[in-house]
Amino acid sequence: MPLHKGTRPDERPLSVNPFFGEANPVGGRELAPPTHRLPDGPMPPDTAYQLVHDELMLDGNSRLNLATFVTTWMEPQAGALMGECRDKNMIDKDEYPRTAELERRCVAMLADLWNAPDPSAAIGCSTTGSSEACMLAGMALKRRWANRNADRYPSREARPNLVMGINVQVCWGKFCTFWEVEPRTVPMEGNRYHLDPQAATELCDENTIGVVAVLGSTFDGSYEPVAELCAALDGLQERTGLDIPVHVDGASGAMFAPFLDTDLVWDFRLPRVSSINTSGHKYGLVYPGVGWALWRSDAELPEELVFRVNYLGGDMPTFALNFSRPGAQVVAQYYTLLRLGREGYRAVQQTARDVARSLAERIQALGDFQLLTRGDQLPVFAFTTAPDVTAYDVFDVSRRLREHGWLVPAYTFPAKREDLSVLRIVVRNGFSSDLATLLVEDLERLLPELRCQPHPLTHDREAAIAFHH
Repeated sequence: MPLHKGTRPDERPLSVNPFFGEANPVGGRELAPPTHRLPDGPMPPDTAYQLVHDELMLDGNSRLNLATFVTTWMEPQAGALMGECRDKNMIDKDEYPRTAELERRCVAMLADLWNAPDPSAAIGCSTTGSSEACMLAGMALKRRWANRNADRYPSREARPNLVMGINVQVCWGKFCTFWEVEPRTVPMEGNRYHLDPQAATELCDENTIGVVAVLGSTFDGSYEPVAELCAALDGLQERTGLDIPVHVDGASGAMFAPFLDTDLVWDFRLPRVSSINTSGHKYGLVYPGVGWALWRSDAELPEELVFRVNYLGGDMPTFALNFSRPGAQVVAQYYTLLRLGREGYRAVQQTARDVARSLAERIQALGDFQLLTRGDQLPVFAFTTAPDVTAYDVFDVSRRLREHGWLVPAYTFPAKREDLSVLRIVVRNGFSSDLATLLVEDLERLLPELRCQPHPLTHDREAAIAFHH
């Protein structure tokens, strides 16, 4: 969430249509509420609603937002359940024991889905999203390392570090900054756009708290090779004695791969994987915001990080950065798991992958673009302009598609591949083959105009980039 500064003193008041008044058409003419300070008095609820509603019409259409991984459609029954639970405080487990029970069931289901050796022994919790889940997992890694190195930490010579690909989500940079951990990032090289196992092990030493593997990179939708990474770390341990755990950031892929890529070994089947996180509000198919963090067993989550709070008369263990939050999203997650089951999830995710692969092929067939990925892992693919296209660039394409309502991000890759600028499309549940056809048709209509440009028209790429994670 961005930080916001104060407003200017000359901000104009809101203009109120006379018909916004509830009974008297001329009554609303006297209303002109300020935008950046509290109004002097109340107004009718319908008037307040209409003012806010009208302003929000200028937001983009979430269903046409092909930048976000976040769920933008759920069944009406899920919405009704969320409405019934939005006033329930998740943290108050004594007052809302059934909501707490649904959270426990979700953790058990995910532990089973991710092949925990003993799902009943796996430990986990819900969060506000994967960012909080990653923070919790990182805290556990750091504390376990600190406990193992209590004889020399804290000291100037023992600064903890975390190894990861440069393609990780920004939350990992935040974790390293907030918890004073040195980030060690594996750069992109050539056509490799994510972590390389051998390069990752070369960055590890006695101060490494863990290695993060991403199951579904936000840059291009590709899976990182978790099993190969674990094997490389096994070899490192044989040579040096360093026993370094792996955390799998499965923000998207952990709710996708188990249903379609059942032969892919990435989860708790690998003994070196100590923890996994996911976003329920991504391919978990729930409105934001809900995430999940799971540990193989309580041995991976130091007891001193778990707070036991006497809250409203009950002893409540909690591991979270937040305290009060609504139970609605957790209830919606349980509803979705119950509603779909394995076969239902498989059908939904297969449809998304089919749409992504077909759309990628149709965009490639236009002749102006080349694909980096094809949507055959996550239903996400990145593409750039073909080498012979000089009249326009990906930022021009993104800007022109926005004129038709499509939000398609254009962005530059990080260090060692800053030369590569791409567009990326995320296919989610609700983005149908019909919508994909409309997108291709709009793109086809734009291409003749783009080809006639004398040169790319984006002067300020920083301002044009609408993607920062």
